[in-house]
Formats: sequence, C-alpha cells, structure tokens
Amino acid sequence: MRLHINIDHVATIREARRTDEPDPVRAAVLAELGGADGITVHLREDRRHISDRDVRLLLETVRTGVNLEMAALSEMIEIAAQLGPMIVTLVPERRQEVTTERGLPVSGEDGAAVAGAVGQLRQAAIRTSLFLDAEPVALDAAARLGVEAVELHTGGYAERWKERHTAGGAHAVAAELARLRRAAAHGRGLGLAVHAGHGLTYENVAQVAAIRDIEELNIGHSVVSRAVLVGMERAVREMKSIVRSARQQSNAA
Repeated sequence: MRLHINIDHVATIREARRTDEPDPVRAAVLAELGGADGITVHLREDRRHISDRDVRLLLETVRTGVNLEMAALSEMIEIAAQLGPMIVTLVPERRQEVTTERGLPVSGEDGAAVAGAVGQLRQAAIRTSLFLDAEPVALDAAARLGVEAVELHTGGYAERWKERHTAGGAHAVAAELARLRRAAAHGRGLGLAVHAGHGLTYENVAQVAAIRDIEELNIGHSVVSRAVLVGMERAVREMKSIVRSARQQSNAA
C-alpha cells in the first residue's frame, strides 16, 4: 500500500502569519525522507494555503510524484495542463468549508462539469482520479467517465470512530468499514485503482489500511499535527509503519 502525505496544513501554518515559513516544499522533502510514496496538495480556488508557487516548486523537487487536488473548474484544469503533475484528483470545493465535506457529485449539472474536466485532463495526458463517496453508483459513473482512479471518502468512518465507545458506536464503525470494503471491491472490479483518505489518523488508520482492494492512502492533517511535535520524517515513518503492519497482517489472514 502506498502512503501519500498531504502537506496542505504546513502551508496553513505559514499563511497564519502570511510569511514564508514553514515551507511546504521543504516539508515534502522531509516527508519523502521519512518514507512517503507521494506528496498530495490541494490547490484551492481561494489559495487559502497551497499557492501556485508551491505547486511549481513541488513538481520540480518531489522525486516520488505529486497528486494535485483541485476543483473541476476551467481555471484550475488549465493550471494542471500547464504543469503536468503525476495525477490530478478532482474534489468538491466550497469557500465556506473548513475541509472537504463530501464526495464529488458526478451526476446532473455537476457531473457534466466533471466530465468536461476529465476530458481536458485526458487531452493533456494527465492521469485522473475522482474523490467520491463510497457508493457503487458514484463508482459506476467514474468508470463511465474513463478515469484511472478513485479516492474513497473516509470521513464517515473517521467520524464514527470518534464515537466507537458510545452505545452503538462499535456497530457504526463496523458498518462504515463494511461500506468501504464493498466500495473498494466494486471499484477494483470496474478496473479502477482505488485510493482512500480524509480524517485518517494514527489511531484509526489500521482498519482502512487492512482493506486489500485499497492500494493508496492520502493522509495529511494527522501527520502534520504529529510533525509539529516530533518532526516530519519521524511522523511519516510512524504512519508508514502502522500502514505497513496493518496490510501485512491483512495479507497473512
């Protein structure tokens, strides 16, 4: 299983003072030294954390590969086409949100915008993923659009995990995990590479990492939070160790 580290919130700390440190590009180098298999950043329309400069420098310096998250907007797609990241993950985006709240809508008017963005990225020969809720209908739509990968939204699982010790909490966690397993198997059956992320932490990641049909995790806030205390290399190593151990145990079962 690959582990991609999202370094958006290194830039969030920088922007809190509107200065030039900490530099997310330096954080990416340390994440790779710690064992990251790739670097993820979300270039938002409002540029609240990652900037165009960050993306350009990351593409010049990252050795593993950059997963560039963005909304399905013409301005953003043009930037991606010019820069040529390893992969673009299309995500929903609202200016009022603190973080991504749901999977990307892939039907109706929203679906038409996504289809147009996917077509533009295909013309630019850029591998494309869609950030989706773990629902078969969304995965079916992704397959029809011809994308190479999907990223399952694990936010529901992460929220249920916080309630695991309450009445019915353990059952809710199990139900979310079962939903993720079914979606991962369905996506893989459609020929899609299946990734997952959102709200994953050192405490809750193992059960998701054990899902065999998921080949890549994207984790950011928890790792950056840990890195504030112990450094980025160590924080990534610790997360990588948990993910690797969970997958090895799953394979041995």
